[in-house]
Amino acid sequence: MARRGGPRDSPVARQILLLQVLVVLALVVSAVALAAVDARRDVRAESRDQALAVAESLADSPTVRTAVVGADPSRTLQPYAEEVRADTDTDFVVVMALDRTRFTHPDPDRIGERFIGDLGTAPQGRPFTQEYAGTLGPSVRAVVPVEDGGRVVALVSVGITLDRIQQQLLGDLPSIGLAALGALVVGLAGAWLISRRLRRQTHGMGEREITRMYEYYRAVLHAVREGLVLLDEAGRVQLVNDEARRLLGLPDDVLGRRFDDLGLPPAMVEAARGRVAESDHLYVLRDQVLVISSAPAYWGGAEVGAVVTVRDRTELQSVTGELDLVRGLTASLRAQNHEAANRLHTVVGLIELGRHEDAVEFATEELAVAQALADEVVGAVEEPALAALLLGKTAQAAEQGVELRLTGSVGADVAVPSRELVTVVGNLLDNAFDAVAGSDRRQVRLRLEDRGAGLLVEVDDSGPGVPPQDAERVLERGWSTKAVEGRGLGLALVGQVARRHGGAVEVDSSDLGGARFTVTLGPPS
Repeated sequence: MARRGGPRDSPVARQILLLQVLVVLALVVSAVALAAVDARRDVRAESRDQALAVAESLADSPTVRTAVVGADPSRTLQPYAEEVRADTDTDFVVVMALDRTRFTHPDPDRIGERFIGDLGTAPQGRPFTQEYAGTLGPSVRAVVPVEDGGRVVALVSVGITLDRIQQQLLGDLPSIGLAALGALVVGLAGAWLISRRLRRQTHGMGEREITRMYEYYRAVLHAVREGLVLLDEAGRVQLVNDEARRLLGLPDDVLGRRFDDLGLPPAMVEAARGRVAESDHLYVLRDQVLVISSAPAYWGGAEVGAVVTVRDRTELQSVTGELDLVRGLTASLRAQNHEAANRLHTVVGLIELGRHEDAVEFATEELAVAQALADEVVGAVEEPALAALLLGKTAQAAEQGVELRLTGSVGADVAVPSRELVTVVGNLLDNAFDAVAGSDRRQVRLRLEDRGAGLLVEVDDSGPGVPPQDAERVLERGWSTKAVEGRGLGLALVGQVARRHGGAVEVDSSDLGGARFTVTLGPPS
């Protein structure tokens, strides 16, 4: 994100390309220079070895040994030395006496003159090589003794001028240059390919743009109150803020790990990595109710990953659950009011028909039934909030044609808070009512057992039951409300309350034909 009105940064890919080109050029030039130096050293070494070999061959020649002790050495040795010089491609072959008097020379006018240069260890019988500027200019030369019977009788010097060596080196330069050109082409092509890939990866941005973007994104990521998780196209976590770590319980080394390897609910992972946007899915994770939204992220029309937002809805869900219970009670009271109105109209009708005794009998009977129901619930359940809930659920069951039976009892000093007790019983009964809604025989049984330090709640229904393969999943943490209709979040909340009080939730088959949910809250007495 370049600042408006300011100069745009040079793309990182272009800078890397220029640096790579400079590095390649420096390497190629250095390699050529080193190759030239090495070639020069090799050529000189080869010339020195060649001169030494030719000189040793001449020194061992019987012709040379015989001629140097004769009356006129030059007459025999001059044509012989010139022939050897031409055949061996050297610049001079000089045979001399021990006092440096030349017997041979490429320039016949210099025969008889003294040899110019060092003799080194040659007079003592050991070959000697050096670079020296003689009558033909600078040269690489070798001086070898000619021995006769173990005694040095003459010397042979063979040399190659530096000009010839330079010409040989220049002849090797085209191959060095060709190799350097090939290396340069390969290096530049590699630099261009790397730059092209880097440009795609960095989207043509400069280093300051990338730095600012990272700083801004990181600041925003940790400033928002929602949990944010950014995934790449392979489903690996690339960025995560502190709130997401807290809500999802992510480890410190989460960056770079796959989202489906973090122990999160499968439904949540599937929603996060989906190809379409998902909004406000509810999940229960440990003791929290979370709202998860996810959407794929695109750049330049290509999908680059996904963005997952996480919100904590635990407190709101608790309040919403209580509100739902109040609404249920209100609906039950409305139904009771409707029934009471119908009965009152019946009583009024009987009075208008002059059947006063029938009216009194009908009203007395209805009052007795209502009072008996209230006495039964209040007698069994002394906890006020739970008793009020059960009265409402009884009316709701009657309205829906469900036969609700209550067994057991609960004292007023039950150890479970009223709020959580209502959550457990209310959600289990709602789940049971939903289960029997499509059945011909609609029966629900609630058993309450006060255990002093704990409580047992058991709800049976005559619905279709829970398949064995779904018995564990229906209470799985993070099981979505959209996974199994009507058996998702409510049951997960029940499990949450049970775990908080050291209890558990079990799912089994009921003798009524449907499912049995058994919840233990706290340890048994």
